[in-house]
Amino acid sequence: MLRSMSGKGNCYDNAVAESFFSSLKNEIVHHRDYHTRDQARSEIFEYIELFYNRKRIHQSLNYQTPMQYESVKLSLAASAWSKRVG
Repeated sequence: MLRSMSGKGNCYDNAVAESFFSSLKNEIVHHRDYHTRDQARSEIFEYIELFYNRKRIHQSLNYQTPMQYESVKLSLAASAWSKRVG
């Protein structure tokens, strides 16, 4: 496996990943004491799948939740498709 390294002076290569892990640590990990790895794994999974990916608003999505953003995107695509066909 090869590591992904950005070119010299490219500070945006890992920006998305760094932003996500910062949110994860600040919103859940630093506020909990995990007694087992399974407990940590379970709570982090719930945070990602049930909150971060569904309910948390994202600046990059124009302050919408991912579900709202996808819903709008799909309805716009369906509208454009029906205008083409119809």
